[in-house]
Amino acid sequence: MPTQPLPESELQAIRQSLSEGSVIPYLGPAVLELAPTTCQVPATPEALVAMLTTKVSVPHKIRNNLTAAAQFIENFKHRKTLVNLMTEAYAAGASPNALHRFLAALPKKPLLVVDSWYSNAMAQALAGQHNWGMIQGVSQSEHLGQWVHYVEPDGNSIEASEADAWTTVLYQPLGSNQPAQNYIISDSDYVEVLTEIDIQTPIPPRVQELRHGAHFLFMGCRFNHQLTRTYARQIMKRSSAQHWAVIDGPLTRMEEKFLAEQQIRRIDLPLADFVHWLQTAELAQPLVAA
Repeated sequence: MPTQPLPESELQAIRQSLSEGSVIPYLGPAVLELAPTTCQVPATPEALVAMLTTKVSVPHKIRNNLTAAAQFIENFKHRKTLVNLMTEAYAAGASPNALHRFLAALPKKPLLVVDSWYSNAMAQALAGQHNWGMIQGVSQSEHLGQWVHYVEPDGNSIEASEADAWTTVLYQPLGSNQPAQNYIISDSDYVEVLTEIDIQTPIPPRVQELRHGAHFLFMGCRFNHQLTRTYARQIMKRSSAQHWAVIDGPLTRMEEKFLAEQQIRRIDLPLADFVHWLQTAELAQPLVAA
């Protein structure tokens, strides 16, 4: 898809809307690659499945398929083994990087940040703030009949009604290694969620409230897998009709189709350069969008 320069007015609108709280940051795994020297955990699905399959032997045909490999481990080594391996994979942690710190410092509340990976870097960036909490996806195999847990920074679980007072919400739809090691990771985990997600049952009401009329800004995300497209589509539902995604380089055919369908403007720039611009409004080269 050919690219065109993103108008300066639109760039400034993104910055302004972030400050006003009308843009929801949606973080993917590649956000962790902004600071590779301080990230000791898997920052891509490929890295995660490689780590899991070094610990447990799985059939060759699914060795590169994260959800299928996780399902094999769950079926033949027990769910507890899978959870322990995931917790081990993310035990070293990832320190908050420039983007995490920038988002944590945004002035307008209520603020919703979506983090679609398993590390706790964004939570660490928010740690010094008051009146915030996490909404984390949980597995039906461990918490039958529950879709999410509402977790305070100290790790205590609370009722959904108590979380209504939070001025900052960190929504982690796939769970996280902290504080309670909840993970949506195996085929069966996803099947349970996807069975209900079209009618929005797994999407917590507070997230549905905060997304209403808002724009989404996708960073560190690729949409070359059906699961990532499905989650993004359903989390965006009933929001605004204008969104952005920072994606450097060529798109796949399915990514092009998804961005067009969801009215997502592509910012064709390395994420590190875009984050630098957010902080300084200075770029070495023009921003472009498709």
